[in-house]
Amino acid sequence: MTRIGDPRILLVILTLGVSTAMAQPHVRDRILPRSECFFGLHFDLHPGATDTVLGKETSPENVRALLRRVDPDYVQYDCKGHAGYTGYPTDVGWTSPGIVQDALRVWRDVTREFNTGLFIHYSGVWDTVALEHHPEWSVVNADGSRDANSVSVFGPYVDELLIPQVKEVIDRYGIDGIWADGECWAAKLDWCEEAQRRFTEETGIVEVPHQPGDPYWLEWKEFHRRAYERYLDHWVRALHEHKPGFQITSNWMYTTFAPTPMKVGLDYLSGDYSPTLSVDRARVEARYLASTGMPWDLMAWGFNWTDGTGHNLKTPEHLMQEAGVVLMQGGGFQIYNQPVRTGHIAPFMIEILGQVADFCRARQAVSFKSATVPQVAVLLSHESWKENCDGVFVSSYIEAVEGILHALLESHYSVDVLAEHQLQPRLSEFPLVVIPDAHVLPDGFRDALVEYVRAGGSLLVIHRTARLFEEELGIALGEEHHSAGELAIGDGFLSIRGPWLKAELRGATGIASWYPDRVLRPEDAQWAATVAELGAGKIAGIYGRIDVTNYHTHHPLIRRFIGEVCESLFPDPAVRLDGPPTVDLALRTTEGGKLSVHLLNTLGLPLGNRMVTGYIPPTGDLTLWVRAPEAPGRVVLQPSGQALNWRWDSAASVCTIQVPSVELHEVVVLE
Repeated sequence: MTRIGDPRILLVILTLGVSTAMAQPHVRDRILPRSECFFGLHFDLHPGATDTVLGKETSPENVRALLRRVDPDYVQYDCKGHAGYTGYPTDVGWTSPGIVQDALRVWRDVTREFNTGLFIHYSGVWDTVALEHHPEWSVVNADGSRDANSVSVFGPYVDELLIPQVKEVIDRYGIDGIWADGECWAAKLDWCEEAQRRFTEETGIVEVPHQPGDPYWLEWKEFHRRAYERYLDHWVRALHEHKPGFQITSNWMYTTFAPTPMKVGLDYLSGDYSPTLSVDRARVEARYLASTGMPWDLMAWGFNWTDGTGHNLKTPEHLMQEAGVVLMQGGGFQIYNQPVRTGHIAPFMIEILGQVADFCRARQAVSFKSATVPQVAVLLSHESWKENCDGVFVSSYIEAVEGILHALLESHYSVDVLAEHQLQPRLSEFPLVVIPDAHVLPDGFRDALVEYVRAGGSLLVIHRTARLFEEELGIALGEEHHSAGELAIGDGFLSIRGPWLKAELRGATGIASWYPDRVLRPEDAQWAATVAELGAGKIAGIYGRIDVTNYHTHHPLIRRFIGEVCESLFPDPAVRLDGPPTVDLALRTTEGGKLSVHLLNTLGLPLGNRMVTGYIPPTGDLTLWVRAPEAPGRVVLQPSGQALNWRWDSAASVCTIQVPSVELHEVVVLE
């Protein structure tokens, strides 16, 4: 693998300005619809009132150099950021005073040469300058003050600014789509007169709540979620009518930020995950998006910063590891970077992007649009989310989901993440369903889970979820123990913060115990986990906050404990791995239908105080066991095409495969 510091990179950087001018561009025969786009780039500048040099050094030659080296399917370029000023000369809103040259025109002209799609980055609900000119458009906070940044979805902003301004850009530049930022996650609960009037009109509730705990707080939040979706649907329909085929997304809508059934006709789903905890955030986001049935991609930040530093570019290895998380779930991948304020994109940035693009393209045939082979489903409960989340659409109830997901991945299970509306019609496909700490579930979904188990499925419920299945678990739950519990795991023990639920056996079998202190007196033992047969299936419960604790600690004993409980429910998965817990796997079929196992090396993943990864140690040799309907003709490691050693057990229908050390992301394909 080529690394930063390699003299070959220096040679490329020094010669980019000459050699790329003579190179012939790769030209597509058409601009691809977003559903066919695999790799893209995103550039935004969030123009402001103090800019003075916007577009000054945006040159066709610089853009061509980028497109030749990186060859993206599309580019998302700056239009209007959170400040509300545009980076192009608008007749509708407020143009940044710092425009020297119309950079968007340059990007449109050059992307057309390459048949590369051009989308705009456009901040919607978050528009600071619009509220400076029209404070009456703003959200009214619970204390009666006006918000300085977020517009009200109950006001005229959408018709007087957003829709006419985007139409202006469509007509002037012929853009192919929009990546709307600052939308669902910037929308806020709104106490303006119009919102209160509509709330009473829609619900019949006269008493408007003002804070969590007030009567009708959930109804107030749900009212705003419906209102936001009406606002979104309004402008999406207007732009689709204005330009049929125009492709639209609203950043983070219908993702883990908004795990609700889709009601708005977006063309694709997308989100920009954490620049710091990037690999971990992508692990859950990619798995949820892959379950939506929509075209989707995730955006990595190509840079990061901390106190005392400016923006520092991530290394190619770092971005390749992030990309691997997305590729192993069948999605598209894009990278966000910022040009300098003049619009120039530095050669070394182009080369980093080019290396990551090469990495992704090498894997496109076996990754893009792959489909899961269902093994383990983790529920991201929309019903619990909508109560826990005290905003409109923001990330909430995610620690429990990520905590259990990480433990399962480190135990080498292939895992999907789904909400109730996605999982219920597919329950029978999954041998094991895991529900992290969810205090409420829809009645119909709970009943469907019970029938799923009776028909032969396996279900694991954690902490408060157990109260919803007390009878089926074969236990009686008593009082809560609010201090930490000492969990006995093999010959070790682990302190797990309370509350713990005290469970008495009523037909279940206890499989693990916890104690109120580390003296571990037998008479003080309480059941930490139980399992019971139910019809043709099994149901198990864990009665402490093991999922959240794992999110915060990743203690190896937690992984061992969860793995042992899951093995009692699901002892024979279709894929098993002998390798370190730092290897994620995903059992998939390629778009062409070939059974495949994606392997991702997560060693060296970025942490809060280690934001950029420069070296990722290889995993060492691995052994895979894959159950298949018939013996393969051959087994190949992609993207290298290396033929792997394997043997077939016809009695078990299992293929044992020897896999050489994985550097970052490799795909084992059974052909």
